[in-house]
Amino acid sequence: MSEETSNNEEYAYLDRGGFSSEKFKIELRGLPKFYGIAELKKLMNHKLGLSVSKIKRPKVGNHWLYACFQNDEERDKAIAALNGYQWKGKSLIAEAAKPAPDPLVKRKQESTENVKRQKTSDDQENKSQEERLKDAVTPYWNIPYDEQLKLKEKEIKHILMKFDNEVWRIDKQKRSKIEANRKIYNGLSFELRPIQKSPVTEGYRNKCEFTVGMDEETKKPTVGFRLGCYWAGSVAVAPVECLNHIPENMKKAVLVFQDFVRKSDLAPYSPVDYKGYWKCLTVRQSTQNNDIMLIIAMDPQTLSNEELDKLKQEIIEYFKLDEATACGIKSVYIHLISKRRVGEETPKPIHLLGTTHIVDTILGRQFRISPEAFFQVNTAGAEILYQSAIDMSQVNEQSTLIDVCCGTGTIGLCFAKHCGEVLGLELIEKAVEDAKANAQLNNIKNCNFYSGKAEYTLPAVMARAAADDIIAIVDPPRAGLHMNAITTLRNNKRVKRLIYISCSPASVTKNFVDLTRASSKTLHGAPFSPVCALPVDMFPHTKHVELIVLFEREREPTTSDVEKSADKIAEDKTVKESKEENDESNGNSEANMNASPVNEAS
Repeated sequence: MSEETSNNEEYAYLDRGGFSSEKFKIELRGLPKFYGIAELKKLMNHKLGLSVSKIKRPKVGNHWLYACFQNDEERDKAIAALNGYQWKGKSLIAEAAKPAPDPLVKRKQESTENVKRQKTSDDQENKSQEERLKDAVTPYWNIPYDEQLKLKEKEIKHILMKFDNEVWRIDKQKRSKIEANRKIYNGLSFELRPIQKSPVTEGYRNKCEFTVGMDEETKKPTVGFRLGCYWAGSVAVAPVECLNHIPENMKKAVLVFQDFVRKSDLAPYSPVDYKGYWKCLTVRQSTQNNDIMLIIAMDPQTLSNEELDKLKQEIIEYFKLDEATACGIKSVYIHLISKRRVGEETPKPIHLLGTTHIVDTILGRQFRISPEAFFQVNTAGAEILYQSAIDMSQVNEQSTLIDVCCGTGTIGLCFAKHCGEVLGLELIEKAVEDAKANAQLNNIKNCNFYSGKAEYTLPAVMARAAADDIIAIVDPPRAGLHMNAITTLRNNKRVKRLIYISCSPASVTKNFVDLTRASSKTLHGAPFSPVCALPVDMFPHTKHVELIVLFEREREPTTSDVEKSADKIAEDKTVKESKEENDESNGNSEANMNASPVNEAS
């Protein structure tokens, strides 16, 4: 293959139709040593009136990055505004950037050109498609469950030790306490409790998102999971019957939809050339009664409204058939997803058939679940998770619980009977509607829920809290909480305890560090200290685990403490001055003694 042909293939995706931000990319250099992506976006979008759609920073701390735009005009405008612009004492350099090559084509070329790479991948190539799928989706599938738990405990301890070491590094005043506690807690400065097992290890998932694509073995449209990711050079989809974490009824529902796709005149969507229609299928299942909700995502491409209406009717008629109802399908939505410009609102799923919600139960509370609402994927495991959080929180009837990122209100409503009031906030408005409906469904009167971003809404929600004893519980997305939300929690001195729940502990250690930082101009309140951590295995056969960490507010310095501190400083100063005087006196005496023989000689 000639170099020119190779290059043409690597960049052919730019001309296939469909939007790619790689077409309109700039390289921005000369950035200051310390800056934040949010700061840079604010500069570009608000101060300079640009419309950046994506920022790609290869590595934190780099003095260059890529910024992507929607068209040539916006890219050229950005270059003109940014090139030579003075920011934080630095002169920025902006110029058009070459688009990245297609990772799929690049990987294929590497695999054919590099013999060594091919040899090292022989083990993977020799595996069956079923084994490769299990390795990709449930990497612990062939490890005994008790061994899985040991691996997860080890990983959690490693993550918490990194957090511990970071606190030790940045706060010298805490070092002696950290070192003393490490002798008590086996190398950590706080207690790490034994991992809690999942009550169910097979077929435990109540929600899965399946991709629609081509099976590389059968060459047929298939609803399943990718064998790899696009950047790694794979778009093949494999069927899911062999996976042990998916319930049997959910697998049957997947096959019912797969049959519909194969009979359809419309092809699966291809990420290679942006053609095709069927993109993915989200399946939600109630563990209470096995009711199933389907959310069918498709790219309408150039289908007219009349053609879409006809397709919707075909879906409705198909899922009324006995085969669909036999596996428990009670609700069907369609979600029309196409490329959007920056600022355009994300379309909502459209209800086609059956009920608008399904209902599940946790700790005796019933919860209705809508298509986009967050709900823990392991219902039985969620009962362990939430009860553990309640037990660790020391909640009482005088407490107010602030439920940050409350979803459909599951945590707050489980806490409700143990505290005076619950105030929840959540970004997704539909989830807030569900949370309010769930409070009514369970006849709970002491809960209120609000919609909005946590970093903006939290101060107003916390101002509504009546009690002086506030407990915050945080269950954010994988990336963690925005720094503004962390600052609000730190600066409200009524927050005495904080329960942090994370499904990706390695991603949120910065939040942990910021909660424990020494007070400063930004972080006014006394810092929090970690008291104990508890891993809960919500995801058997995978590497993932939920982690609960209890933080308690450190004691604020009292007037007496300040006076004692001042007295101690004064005492130390007196002692130091006295020592200096003694040293000076001793030095003079020694000098006189040494001088005497000289005087006698003279």
